[in-house]
Amino acid sequence: MIMTVNFQYVNTDVSETLSQFTKEKLEKLNNKFEFLISAQVYFKHDDKDHQAGKICNIELSLPGPRIFAKSNEREYELAVSATINDLRRQLEKRKEIYKIY
Repeated sequence: MIMTVNFQYVNTDVSETLSQFTKEKLEKLNNKFEFLISAQVYFKHDDKDHQAGKICNIELSLPGPRIFAKSNEREYELAVSATINDLRRQLEKRKEIYKIY
């Protein structure tokens, strides 16, 4: 099943390349965890944070409570990777709960 992905860019320019990069990462996650329904992806830029400031928030819809992760890195691609790794850990735990029942 194909997961719906919605993007929002806050205080930063819309990037088709970044959207495509993120979609590919999310598709890999969706292939492993087939119960995912949709993803809300927010890219934000924090002008005050000079070390990082490239923020990626991803909220996943799936059966049960939603899963959310956020990363703040110096590049959006790093933030996406860190956020997806965090989501993967949360999904692994959720999958264990499903196996019990």
